[in-house]
Amino acid sequence: MPDQPSHKDTPAAAHGAADGAVDGGAAGGLRIDARYNRERILRAAREAYTAHGIDVPVATIARRAGVGVATVYRRFPTRASLVTAAFSRQLSRCAGVLDEALADPDPWHGFCTLIEQVCAMHAADRGFTEAFLSEFPDSGEFGRERARADEGLARLVRAAKGTGKLREDFEVSDVALLLRANCGVVGDSVPGSTAASRRLVAYFLHSFRAEHAEPLPPPAPLDLPGPLRSRDGARAAGSGTGARAGTKARGPRAADQSR
Repeated sequence: MPDQPSHKDTPAAAHGAADGAVDGGAAGGLRIDARYNRERILRAAREAYTAHGIDVPVATIARRAGVGVATVYRRFPTRASLVTAAFSRQLSRCAGVLDEALADPDPWHGFCTLIEQVCAMHAADRGFTEAFLSEFPDSGEFGRERARADEGLARLVRAAKGTGKLREDFEVSDVALLLRANCGVVGDSVPGSTAASRRLVAYFLHSFRAEHAEPLPPPAPLDLPGPLRSRDGARAAGSGTGARAGTKARGPRAADQSR
């Protein structure tokens, strides 16, 4: 059953007007009480996503935050806006890691560091892993991060190949393959999963080196969703399904109604 907000939580209610306009992630200009509610919602969302993944019902997040369901909807009208705001710090860190990799005087070292750090972020936070590998086509922030990262990741791969250290038959879709494999290792948060993730990444990076290049099967038609998506990967994917087949940027209410 979909979550039914109480009358006192409807937009027409007096305290609803005080809650401020929809921000979708921007806190500037909010009243103190509205800002406080927003932070409680985001904290509750991060905790719920980390513990249970990003398909947690909005009603659960609202209860954790101590607010009405309608208040969550007013602040974050789509699931993408709530997830993006909850993990904005990690998304910014991903963008920073890519910038650092591009600035590395040794592109191969920069490439390896990028892979290691992104996979380490996934190992540390299940919720961020699912957010990173989900498709949110209508999310402005995700779209901007993808557009900016498209060219950057493609340039990094070309530069790493130019050093002679990254195998020539490497495809950007191989990064998606690694991320999905890493998610399988860390998804259940079992003891030792972080160490297993580091070992898995080391195996992959070893296989990416040019001196170990041997003929491979054709690349898998995997797209690379999230903030490290590449145009090369998108073209190779064609009609690929992405990391979570059928995942769309549904609003929180629609996601709850599907349960």
